[in-house]
This record gives sequence, C-alpha cells and structure tokens, in this order.
Amino acid sequence: MADTTQSRVARAARVTRFKLDRFSWDWAWATILAIPAFLAVLAPEALRPTLVFAGGAIAHTGVFIIFAVLAVAYMKATGAENLLARAFEGREVRMIVLAALMGGLSPFCSCEVIPFIAALLALGAPLSAVMAFWLASPLMDPAMFAITAGTLGLPFAVAKTMAAVGLGLFGGLAVKMLASSVVFADPLKQAPAKSCGCSSSCSTDKPFSGAVVWKFWPEPERRATFRATAWENIVFLGKWLLLAYLIEALMLRYIPADLVARVLGGEGLGSVVLGALVGAPAYLNGYAAVPMVAGLLEQGMSPGAAMSFVLAGGVSCIPAAVAVWALVKPRVFAAYLGLAIVGSIAAGLMWGLAAG
Repeated sequence: MADTTQSRVARAARVTRFKLDRFSWDWAWATILAIPAFLAVLAPEALRPTLVFAGGAIAHTGVFIIFAVLAVAYMKATGAENLLARAFEGREVRMIVLAALMGGLSPFCSCEVIPFIAALLALGAPLSAVMAFWLASPLMDPAMFAITAGTLGLPFAVAKTMAAVGLGLFGGLAVKMLASSVVFADPLKQAPAKSCGCSSSCSTDKPFSGAVVWKFWPEPERRATFRATAWENIVFLGKWLLLAYLIEALMLRYIPADLVARVLGGEGLGSVVLGALVGAPAYLNGYAAVPMVAGLLEQGMSPGAAMSFVLAGGVSCIPAAVAVWALVKPRVFAAYLGLAIVGSIAAGLMWGLAAG
C-alpha cells in the first residue's frame, strides 16, 4: 500500500491547520462564526432555530464521530494500522462490490457518512472501494425503503435501491480503472507537517516499526499518540460537520420548495439531465424528498427525472459536499461530483424506460 494509515490520518488532520500548541484560523472556522453573526444582524428570528438545528444534528452524529475518532486513534497508538492495511491488499474488486452493497443498505445520511469515510481511508482501503461506499451510502436504508415504497410505490423503492448499489459499483470501478491517472494520485489534501509533543512518533512514517501492541496504555509514548490523534481528528471532523449542518439549516429555511418543483417540470431526456444537474447542488433530505417527489410526479414530472433528482441530490447535496471538500483534493472532489451526476442520469434514463 503506497500510503500508510498514519500518513493518511496525518494528512487529513493537518487539513484543519490545527496544532496542539496554538489555534490557527482558516476559512471554515471563520464561516462558522460568521453565519450566526450575520443572522443576529440580518435575521434575528432565524438565529436560534439555526443554532438549535445544527447543534441537534451534531449531537445526533456525535456517536459516529466518536466511534471513528477512537478507532483511528487506537489503531495508530497500537500500530495496528499496518496490519489492517495489509488485509485490504489484493482484493480490490471484492472490496468495491462489498462497499457498494453495504453502502446501499447503511443507515447514514450524507453528512453522517463522512466520519466513516475518514476511518476507511485510515484503514488503508483503496480509494476505489471508499468511492463505492461514498456514493451508495447516502441513498438508501431500511427506513428510507419503507417510506419510499409506501409513498412512491414498491417498484420505485426497489429501483432506487438497485440504483444506489449500481452507482457505487460504477464509481468504484471507474476509480479503479483510472487509479494511475493524475486525477486520483495522492487524493487526500496535504498541509505542511506539524510539530508534535512526541518527537519519536513524528520522526518516521512508521513510528512503531510495524509492531502491534494491543494494550498500548502502559507506554507513555503510545498514550501520547492516542491523545494527539484523537484530538486532531475530532477537531477536523467536528469543524466540517458543524459547517455543513449550519449551511443545511439555512438552505432548509431560505430555499423555496416550489422553486425546485417549477424548474424540474417536463418530459424527455432533457428533464432527466436537468433533474440530475439541479439535484446535485440542491439540498435533499431523503425522507423529506419522498413526499416532494410524489407531488412533482403528480404535477407531470417524468419518472426518470424523479430518479435522477433523488440520486444526484442525495449523493451531492451541498452540506455533504462541504465536508467532502475538506477531505480530498479538488480534482478528486470534481470526479466525485462527476461520477454522481453521470451515474444519476444513467439510472434516471433506465428507470424512465422501465417505467414506460
């Protein structure tokens, strides 16, 4: 494996430019503080609901953040990351298939999946498998399937589930085929190396020489590594998810639903393409989208456009995209959006033909 788990985790953590000995400002923190400040001046009535929404969302996602942070910190402190990374070698296609299947059934929304993406990268999983899970995960889960089947019909729910898995497979295999290209080379963002309190753990890419010590706590050096890794990653994940939820709250409050309905009316290939192009930047909560799409279908929206809309919107909604942007380089982020849109259009066209 070209990149060790430690280097992947360190790169992701350094994106925040947060060091243990000082606080570094960047545009994300500035935006997090600016949003409540602007609301307090321009729309005081929206300030409290926005903060309550973002705080509740962070609290709900907290269990996923804590799990990912502790798992990565434990692997780094014990040295288990090298052992786990070796387990992923030589089975990339199988990993892509399993990631797409698991992603299509996982009960996580777009933002909640980000901690698991960070953890998968920390495990040394290839980007192709991560991309498969990344694309499929926000689209379907058991509760979503039941709601979709009850409102839009069982065929649409089954088709969306198949499309979620298919989109994951498409993205994962595409990344595998283009893995040697410049687009997917060294995908994680990097920043200048940080200092750390334990010089020996920063002196090499493999600080423990591949040794695995499951009970790491008796060793001060490993305890320090655990604390530093956990702190860096919880700041990284917490910052970007908080920003994503603040933006989500603003979108829910200020973007009229009927505007999206007017734009997506019509039939034919154009409506399918437009559905994906509008769905990608527009916010879509999967559960709230079901009755909205049902209304659009009653107003004459084509079935194919409905499918491309829910797929592209679910994968590429702006709150999730903000957090994704923090983790990968712009070219990989652009590829992620491109795969989502192309796959959504293809699924929409196929569903349009199947639905008659």
